[in-house]
Amino acid sequence: MEKFVGIFKQKSIAVIGMVHLKALPGTPRHHCSVKEIINIASNEAKIYKDAGVDAVMIENMHDIPYLHTSQVGPEITSTMSVVCAEVRKVFYPGPVGIQMLAGANHQSMAVAKAADLQFIRAEGFVFSHVADEGLMNACAGELMRYRKHIEADDILVFTDIKKKHSAHAITQDVNIADTAKAAEFFMSDGVILTGGATGEPASTDELKSVVNSVNIPILVGSGITTANVVQYKSAHALIVGSHLKKEGKWYNDLDRERISRFMEQVKDVRANKITESTLII
Repeated sequence: MEKFVGIFKQKSIAVIGMVHLKALPGTPRHHCSVKEIINIASNEAKIYKDAGVDAVMIENMHDIPYLHTSQVGPEITSTMSVVCAEVRKVFYPGPVGIQMLAGANHQSMAVAKAADLQFIRAEGFVFSHVADEGLMNACAGELMRYRKHIEADDILVFTDIKKKHSAHAITQDVNIADTAKAAEFFMSDGVILTGGATGEPASTDELKSVVNSVNIPILVGSGITTANVVQYKSAHALIVGSHLKKEGKWYNDLDRERISRFMEQVKDVRANKITESTLII
């Protein structure tokens, strides 16, 4: 926990704003040059920084349909390395992280090492699940050894548990708390709770269960809004994307007014000026 606070400078609900990169080279929706992708991402990072957002995370969200883990090619990894290095310059000294879809956790760690990032988001860390892209198997053993191998122990690994856009029938006898415990045992630096899909809120009951089960940071990774942020005050960090975009759609541009209102709400929640019975929407 000390390492988390040292990086994020917050003990609760640190805000991680999403930078959704335009489609990268080789993907079906690719149309921007690498320079244009860098400029757009850097501008979004500056908007977040000016608004007082605590951290940003870079993701290849527009690379639909996503490839599965090792199929993610060198053109994606190399482009994200360049983009992340530039975003790091803009957002410095604030923390910057990365997630590479889908399940490209080793590639994410490599980019984080090369671009001086502070954390990655890894899916499929413990247990197996069926994602949009197919069967995702646990990667903790290989990933944490790879982190050690490239001398990247300072890069935090935040791990999804029972993640969104996935079926968990094969682990239906393992509840969310036990999944979190397994991730903690396998050296996760923090677990991420989500709803069923992008923009869907995580279960507050599941959050309470996990809070009472592990001693590592707990992040909420979907569905956070100005209206419900107080319900997630017990989380250490909030990963927010869709709500900070125009019309609340993940594929739209950032909305400065939405970001400003959201951060004001977060500050009031941190200061205990707002409780669940005094919501300001």
